[in-house]
Parts: sequence; structure tokens; C-alpha cells
Amino acid sequence: MATEKITREQWAVSDGFIAKIKEDNANFAVKNGRTRLAHTETYGCQQNVNDTERIRGMLAKAGFEFTDKAEEADLVIYNTCAVRENAEQRVFGRLGILKHIKENAKPDMLVAVCGCMVQQEHIAEKIRKVHDHVDLIFGTHALWRMPELLYKAMNENGVVVDITRSDGSIAEDVPILRDKDEKAWVSIMYGCNNFCTYCIVPYVRGRERSRTPEDILSEVKCLVKSGTTEISLLGQNVNSYGKDLGLDIDFADLLRMINDIDGVKRIRFMTSHPKDLSDKLIYTIRDCDKVCKQLHLPVQAGSNRILKEMNRHYTKEQYLEKIDKIKKEIPGITLTTDIIVGFPTETTEDFKETLDIIRYVRYDSIFSFIYSRREGTPAAKLDFVLTDEEIHRNFNELLEVQNQICLEKNLEYKDRIETILVDGSSKTNKSLMSGRTDGGKIVNFKGSPDLCGKYVQVKITNPKQWSLEGELI
Repeated sequence: MATEKITREQWAVSDGFIAKIKEDNANFAVKNGRTRLAHTETYGCQQNVNDTERIRGMLAKAGFEFTDKAEEADLVIYNTCAVRENAEQRVFGRLGILKHIKENAKPDMLVAVCGCMVQQEHIAEKIRKVHDHVDLIFGTHALWRMPELLYKAMNENGVVVDITRSDGSIAEDVPILRDKDEKAWVSIMYGCNNFCTYCIVPYVRGRERSRTPEDILSEVKCLVKSGTTEISLLGQNVNSYGKDLGLDIDFADLLRMINDIDGVKRIRFMTSHPKDLSDKLIYTIRDCDKVCKQLHLPVQAGSNRILKEMNRHYTKEQYLEKIDKIKKEIPGITLTTDIIVGFPTETTEDFKETLDIIRYVRYDSIFSFIYSRREGTPAAKLDFVLTDEEIHRNFNELLEVQNQICLEKNLEYKDRIETILVDGSSKTNKSLMSGRTDGGKIVNFKGSPDLCGKYVQVKITNPKQWSLEGELI
């Protein structure tokens, strides 16, 4: 059965609160000679980035301007991640800093925490008890209601909380404020049905629910009209797209529809689950000229025993069979993956099988993590086999193996000419411009800022371990 949408009447209520906040902000500006400033920080995945774009869209519509400095802001919003403990600790650290700022310099500052982390009741309760300077807490399912919640936080005493659990609705009319014109994240679905034993996402994001193809295509066409040429499709498992719509359409069909839109030049997507990667999707990536020849296919572990305990629903052999098919059908495709080291029952022998996967596939890059215990997940009840020292030793060995492969893969780009969509200045060298190849590799080169948003030809002259350097043609 198709997922329900937030109705126009429901959104009208939120829109009404946006109008009220805008009026209040206008009065503030008259009284203080300046506009209220908002500061947002995002932790975690691209879905969180896309959610923050919606938050900023609503704030902009309500009359806020933005600052990169939290200490200057009248409103600070942290959009949080629950996947790893490190992200949570960073947020708690930031909240501690804000407490001092609010007490000593900006007593009227509003502090809000939202997203996956606070969708967990025990975390929301911890914030209420330990960080009493936080004014607003809302979870992933209440994002579209933020204007109403913020208005209450601005006008009522005490913390405002909405972490209601819901597997239900999709809000289509939320305004979006993106940082770049040439590139855009587009969510095609929300939630996850896989329940990997280490993962908190299904508990904080809810069940899978797909947007209709009409709504997605409409958003893409509007983006193209505004100058966007690269579309990145988002979902916890994009390969499951459409299963809940009751339509004869899947993710491969959606890719072909977007590929047919005039003005779209590049299509990317993440993340794919190996168990749902079909031959049809492989052929679609191969045949669609605008779909980038890049695939992120998380393996997580190389041992069949560990994969079963992770509830991943595929074996090492099945995964490698898909990899072989991908490489055969799409020669030169860029492959990336996620790997967890130190899953509770993992032995050194299990870990060696993960190294076997890395050596066989030869990923262009990997995202590797030491297992982080998440309260409420089945894996949190399992006991560790390896010591912390052994886990870190294995992790370092994994990085050593993969780093060498990264360098060897990048060296293959020497003297190639690549088409680059220019993003802006290089993060590592501000005197250089930076962009990505079709396969997603970072390329730094000498050029002028007016190239931002344009496609240019660059000859690769100096391949490095993590990026490529080249000359503008």
C-alpha cells in the first residue's frame, strides 16, 4: 500500500507558523536593527544533509538569515546522526560549548537538536536532564512540523519535544535551501526494512516508504530549470524503491525516466544493498548515458558467518558474483564499499576473509569503521571475541591494504583526460579548483573561481592516493 502524504491542510498549518515566525522576525529586525541569524550543523549521512536543506528552506522562508558561526547565531540547530557513538559524542561536546555561550553572551539564543540521534527516547531524555539549555528537540518524523515546534519554543517556557515514532507520511511541500545550484540531493525514499543487527536506522527512520515517480520527476525538472545538472538520488536502500507504491516500477525504471530528462547531465545514487542489486539495474547503469559509472555497494564483512549474524541476506560468494557481473558489463566502473571491523563475534579468521574481499574486488575507496554498539539493536547483546587492541590492529591492517590499492587504482588515471564538474576550491589547497570525475574521483587543478558549476576537461598529471591532480585543457 502506498505511503500517505502530508496533506495540503496539514502543511497549511506549518506554513501558518512560518508566517507567524516571519512576522516575529520582522519585529525583531525593527527593534534590533538586524535580522535574526540561524546556524545549522549536520552530522551523518547525505540523507541528513538533505534534511538540513529542508530545515534551512523553512527557516529562510520564515525570515532567518544564516551564519557559519554558532556564537553569532540567535538559533542553533544540530541535525544529528545515530549510526556511530562518535557522532553522538561530538554533538554532546558542541552542546556543552553552547551552554557557556548562552549563559555568558547570548541568553536569548535558542538551541535545537533534531534528527536520528534524538529519535531514540533515551538520548532525548539524556539531553533534557543534562543539557537543560536546549529549547527544542524533534525527531526525523517531525521535520515538516519544525515551524510549529520552533514557534512554541520561541514563545513558551520549557523545552519543546516531539520524537513521535511513525512509519507513515511523506511531506512533499517543504521548501528547500541548497548550497549549490549545479548539484542537488534528491530523496526518492525514506526508511529501511532490512534490520541489519548492528544498525539503528530502521528504528529512527522507520519503514521504507517511496515517493511517487511523479513527485520525484517534478522535483528534478524544477531543479534543471534552476540550473542543476547533477542529480544524486538518496535512500537507505535505493534498490528497494517502489516496492511499497503498488505500481509496476522499480529503481531501474526510475533511473531511465530521469535519464530521459533534458538538462540532466549526471545521475548518481546511494546507497545500494547487495541483496537487491538486480541484473536489470546493472544493465540500466551500463546503458544510460547520464548515469555515472560509479557504484557504492556495502559489503560490511567478508565472512559468511558474520554476514549471517549481521542479517545481511547474502553470502560472500553471492556478493562477488554480483561484482564480477558489474565489472564485466561496465568495464572501468568505480566501486566503493562500507566495511565494519570488530563486529562482536568476529574472529581474526573472519577478518582475514574481509581482507580477501578487498584484495579480490580492488575498491577505488572504502568507508571503514570500527563497530559501534547501538542500544536497541540485536548486535548490542552480543559479546566480543577480539580485544580492543586486536580490533584496532585489524583495522590498521585493513587501511594499509586498501590505501595501497587506492594508490594503484589512481595511478591508472595518469595522462587520462577526464570531464570534471567543478565544485569550488580544493579543501586541501585553496589555490586550486576541485571537482569530480564521472566515477566520483576528486580532481584538483589550477583554474579560476568562475569555473564553478561548469564541466571542464582536465588531463590527469599527478595521481595521488586520495585524489588526482591535473591540468585544465
